[in-house]
Amino acid sequence: MKSKEEKYLMLKDYLRSLGSVAVAFSGGVDSTFLLRVARDVLGDKVIAVTASSCSFPQRELNEAKEFCEQNGIKHIVCRSDELNIDGFRQNPKNRCYLCKHELFNKILVIAKENGIAAVAEGSNTDDNGDYRPGLIAVKELGIKSPLREAQLSKEDIRELSKSLGLATWNKQSFACLSSRFVYGETISEEKLGMVDKAEQRLLDLGFHQVRVRIHGKIARIEIDPSDFSKILETNIASELNEYLTELGFTYVTLDLGGYKMGSMNKTL
Repeated sequence: MKSKEEKYLMLKDYLRSLGSVAVAFSGGVDSTFLLRVARDVLGDKVIAVTASSCSFPQRELNEAKEFCEQNGIKHIVCRSDELNIDGFRQNPKNRCYLCKHELFNKILVIAKENGIAAVAEGSNTDDNGDYRPGLIAVKELGIKSPLREAQLSKEDIRELSKSLGLATWNKQSFACLSSRFVYGETISEEKLGMVDKAEQRLLDLGFHQVRVRIHGKIARIEIDPSDFSKILETNIASELNEYLTELGFTYVTLDLGGYKMGSMNKTL
């Protein structure tokens, strides 16, 4: 088995072979690491492209912009209107495929307009074991996955990010807000806003890894089990219940299983 240092060298060699690259940049742990290494290897032959949409919180967009400004990376923000994609609002099982296909087509156009040879995204080897229909779009459109090519896991990426001094090394995992909806439940801008505000309140209260899953009018909160005692403190529990009720939820619940990546896939 290769060490993370060997994988890191593989990543740099792979990126160098691309010549120039447009990185689909969300500002998360994986895409930040990928963008930083690509910049180190390819210099100004790298651009970052971030999609702005109602599924992407403003705080994440702000952090993406700040990172590119601080590192002198050309950053292009494009609008993604996934709610206008035929069938997307109905939240089918291939929702992620529909969104990624539309988004990467836009990034491919942006790359061509900027004389960039390849488009890359930040999935890692941990993504190989879950239901990821978006990766079908990646394969179909010829999008590069450098972190998977270099056999890098999430743990590898966090450790290497820390050694590079990236503030995102211990950032909470994040996925678009549409992933909070049970398959088949209609996605609307209003409900996305409810989820966004609910998760922001949890973050403001000091919870690190959070999800607010939406089941009709029920909010199902997922946090790390180590934070159960904190969220059940009378003042915090009552505040969250009141706030989420004001947002439009009828019932506010805590998932005793704790945070789990891709938990909505249990219904498949």
